[in-house]
Amino acid sequence: MKKCTLKKTKVIAIVGATASGKTSYAIDLAKKLDGEVISADSRYVYRELNIGTSKPTSTDMDGIPHHMIDIVNPDFEYSVGLYVKEAKKCITDIVSRGKVPIIAGGTGLYFTVLFDNYKLPEVEPDWELRNKLNILDNSTLYNMLLDLDSSAPEYNILQEDKKRVIRTIEILKTTGKKLSEVRLKGEEEYDVEWIGLNYDRQTLYDRINHRVDIMMEQGLVDETKDLIKKWGRIHNIVDTIGYREIIGYLDNQMSLNEAVEKLKQNSRRYAKRQMTWFRRNDKIKWNIFPEKMQ
Repeated sequence: MKKCTLKKTKVIAIVGATASGKTSYAIDLAKKLDGEVISADSRYVYRELNIGTSKPTSTDMDGIPHHMIDIVNPDFEYSVGLYVKEAKKCITDIVSRGKVPIIAGGTGLYFTVLFDNYKLPEVEPDWELRNKLNILDNSTLYNMLLDLDSSAPEYNILQEDKKRVIRTIEILKTTGKKLSEVRLKGEEEYDVEWIGLNYDRQTLYDRINHRVDIMMEQGLVDETKDLIKKWGRIHNIVDTIGYREIIGYLDNQMSLNEAVEKLKQNSRRYAKRQMTWFRRNDKIKWNIFPEKMQ
């Protein structure tokens, strides 16, 4: 007897480095396909982190509904597990209304856990441990992680991603297990069409530099001051590219011009890490821009 297989929900995933045009592409595509956009950006979830994250404005959205943006305050500890739960609800809701779900963003971990259907351990935050780890430098933390599980690089856990390294150490210490035991892959739930946006390196770097110049014109320094005044020096602000560099300027560690150049440099490095992540996915079709869509 033939086994009956349920048809998987079709979704579109738009990925790429920062400043590669994912948001505008997703909006154009949503107009053509009667779709709605679900953000896959780990910083867009936070209210008030606007200029520093290049969060799309209501004008940018141009009437297209966007989900998973401005859903928690900056002091909330948001996780990939929470993202996946909420994103799945959004997909179900969008499909139930006959629309096309379009997931767009640059946070590779969100895409991986959502679409590979990883079952993540539900480990509560250990604030005492986190505070002890947070004062350590990235190299020390990463070596600590490797001592707990030498396979960490296979899961694309990068030394530069301090927050994720700390969270992984926390999970491994709490559960006493290896990553292979706590990150179990389930059956894929969605039929995903992967679209990747990319430019040659110099063009992408020019776009990143231009974006930073626009952020400065829009008032990044004042936004950073306002965030610190209201929320204090919480890690979701001080550890975010954009605010971190401006805080260095406010603390008189560098001039404003030096802070701007540092922000451009860190953004370029982040783009390189993003592309390293996405290039591992051989399902992604690269550089299918809106003008080439049928």
